[in-house]
Amino acid sequence: MSSYPYQEIEPKWQAYWEEKKTFRAVEDESIPAEKRRYVLDMFPYPSGAGLHVGHPEGYTATDIYCRYLRMNGYNVLHPMGYDSFGLPAENYAIKTGQPPRTTTEKNIENFTKQIKSLGFSYDWDRCVETHTPEYYRWTQWIFLKLFEKGLAYESEMPINWCGDCKTGLANEEVKDGKCERCGHIVERRNLRQWVLKITQYAEELLADLEGLDWTDSVKAMQRNWIGRSEGANVTFDLADGKEGSIEVYTTRPDTLFGATYMVLAPEHPLVAKITTPDQKSAVEEYIEAAARKSDLERTDLAKDKSGVFTGAYAINPVNGAKVPVWISDYILISYGTGAIMAVPAHDQRDWEFATKFELPIIEVLQGGDVTQEAFTGDGPHVNSEYLNGLGKAEAIAAIIEKLEAQKKGFKTVNYKLRDWNFSRQRYWGEPIPLVHCPHCGIVPVPEDQLPLTLPEVKSYEPSGTGESPLAVIDEWVNTPCPKCGEAAKRETNTMPQWAGSCWYYLRYIDPKNTTAFADKDKIDYWMPVDLYIGGTEHAVLHLLYSRFWHKVLYELGLVNTKEPFQRLVNQGMITSFAYMRSNKTLVPVDEVEQKGDDFVETATGEKLEQVVAKMSKSLKNVINPDDIIRDFGADSMRMYEMFMGPLEVSMPWQTQGLAGVHRFLNRVWDVAKREMTEAEPPKALVKLLHKTLKKVGTDTSSLDFNTAIAQMMIFINDVYKEKQCFRQLWEPFVLILAPYAPHLAEEMWEMLGHSETLAYAPYPAWDDALAADDEKTVVLQINGKVRAKITVPAGTSKEDLLVLAEKDNLLSKWLDGKEVVKKIAVPDRLVNFVVKG
Repeated sequence: MSSYPYQEIEPKWQAYWEEKKTFRAVEDESIPAEKRRYVLDMFPYPSGAGLHVGHPEGYTATDIYCRYLRMNGYNVLHPMGYDSFGLPAENYAIKTGQPPRTTTEKNIENFTKQIKSLGFSYDWDRCVETHTPEYYRWTQWIFLKLFEKGLAYESEMPINWCGDCKTGLANEEVKDGKCERCGHIVERRNLRQWVLKITQYAEELLADLEGLDWTDSVKAMQRNWIGRSEGANVTFDLADGKEGSIEVYTTRPDTLFGATYMVLAPEHPLVAKITTPDQKSAVEEYIEAAARKSDLERTDLAKDKSGVFTGAYAINPVNGAKVPVWISDYILISYGTGAIMAVPAHDQRDWEFATKFELPIIEVLQGGDVTQEAFTGDGPHVNSEYLNGLGKAEAIAAIIEKLEAQKKGFKTVNYKLRDWNFSRQRYWGEPIPLVHCPHCGIVPVPEDQLPLTLPEVKSYEPSGTGESPLAVIDEWVNTPCPKCGEAAKRETNTMPQWAGSCWYYLRYIDPKNTTAFADKDKIDYWMPVDLYIGGTEHAVLHLLYSRFWHKVLYELGLVNTKEPFQRLVNQGMITSFAYMRSNKTLVPVDEVEQKGDDFVETATGEKLEQVVAKMSKSLKNVINPDDIIRDFGADSMRMYEMFMGPLEVSMPWQTQGLAGVHRFLNRVWDVAKREMTEAEPPKALVKLLHKTLKKVGTDTSSLDFNTAIAQMMIFINDVYKEKQCFRQLWEPFVLILAPYAPHLAEEMWEMLGHSETLAYAPYPAWDDALAADDEKTVVLQINGKVRAKITVPAGTSKEDLLVLAEKDNLLSKWLDGKEVVKKIAVPDRLVNFVVKG
């Protein structure tokens, strides 16, 4: 069996598709709306490392699906582009002196070459790159619409600050309180930021999840991030004659009689005001220590609780009791009011804190032993005066009524969702198109002056003041006010990388438009996105931010749908694997508890001789698709990634499996080169063909690519036994193989005498009668447990199944001497006897 010449075939057909613009999408109004599909991949960040084999998994899935749709008469929009602003390019510029634009565009060139080498059917005429002025002109324009609607505002907010790098850091860049890049201790600084009012859309973002075809797990993540809860705002007046009060939000105001202390975030503005002189030194020392921790470290539930007493007290509004006011780093100023009432008897975190610092623990819900741990269940109220004996709902209603009457609280809805910090103190990002004028205040850059472009600079070093590197470029910063003409200064913060990815799916629709971000008629033609595929790492923020921007655009009448992405599928991760030498098995790396070179453990405690972790540059275990294409061909790689398992499941990469798929394609090629005959093929093969056409067609439609490939393999195994190639079998098989192995299929289609691409050839129909099985395997059960199996003609009736099952002596030992109380028969599936004794 000879190897098919993929080195010649694949470049040939890639050049053909590009020259002919085979996959160019056109807004053909003669095609009805139900036959239009917008299929989208989450576009990549063009890193210097290029693609690894995990990247193309989702791209391959959408490509197969799009090719299948086109063959079924659909008009398909399937674009690709690059999320090309971002911190890595700027860091590389600081390190090497090369402009971020230069390295980014070089990386894009490499990514494009790699992606095209896999034969994906993208409309490359629609490619977008978020770093180009032609693109970010419209990102800036959308920002100005948010600004005009009052959805963008300035605020002093805490950020992670590295004094050595002289820049702000994301939470993910802080490890153990130190800068991930230089190891310098990180502190928290309040800096001026631009913030977007995403919280104004919290209810819509929650409610509109219901109509989306997304997995329950992703919807749950979105709901949890938004975090809607109903409760009460409660006012605790300061004690001992101090003026002022502390506001807290609680979902359980009925437990107020058990509130024995309060906790403020170290950054809370009241801390400095209420701290007593004898506690000042300890409080300042604690605040300084808290400033060196990231939000993630501070809120880790497993960490040891720490805190310090301010010396101040507040008054519990329900009983007049004085409660001490502490500060602790597990309270964040950015969440809620930055203050909590602590009920240690019924919250484990509060219980641990109270136990450590010997604070009172008062039981107010009966049902547990609060001397041992917090009781977090529900029970009748105790030690709560007029609430005693009441259940949760009654008690909450009663205490809110009391608080409102006393003007010490009110019923409200709260969200964990915070407004979106939209500033970055970076160079390589979209300039925010605003001007600060001493006379006019904050003035938007006029739309006809967009894009506001980044200046060309020699140095990309941070300013050292916490501001963007743009802040030190006087000739760019200093500008006339667009409103009054007097001297003013440009905004020097830039937008986060999220900005460009918030709306890129809309620019694909009309990427060359110079008068709008996209033509409204074209938006109406294509939107919403029918299928969106990408990794779970974007299951919350990217999707939430895109949905927010889309809702604003919908309110402005600029888009025709309330939601951007109707169906979402999260692909699994392609991992490497761990090898257990003791029993010669492969263990998925997700089950490995700790990573290292030798003798690591699985989650079940078994010892592993060697482990290769998830693919990453730092661990040097990335598999380059260029090498796979060189050694096996793009079609082999495409089919292997789909054959590994269900699309949404993480799977380990195994080169021997890739080799098996390559052998399958070699067999296909071997059959294609045989003598072609117009003779009638054997009936068994005709039947197998129709079964294969149906299985591959239905499975491709439902994205079950692995089982579709398995059926094609079954078909080839039988066809391979013939000495001739039957045209009646082969033409339809080539067509169903085409979405999966398009290069090889195009070549074989040409060998069959066709002069045009098969990309739009009608998908072959099947005969249901021929596709049906002649025989079925039926399981025989006793009390629901499988005890035997029999093969019967398909469609055998219930009555005949029962007769056949009772005659089968395989069941005799379970039926002898037993009383059969019920007989159940399901045609083509099972027989179950319910017995006594």
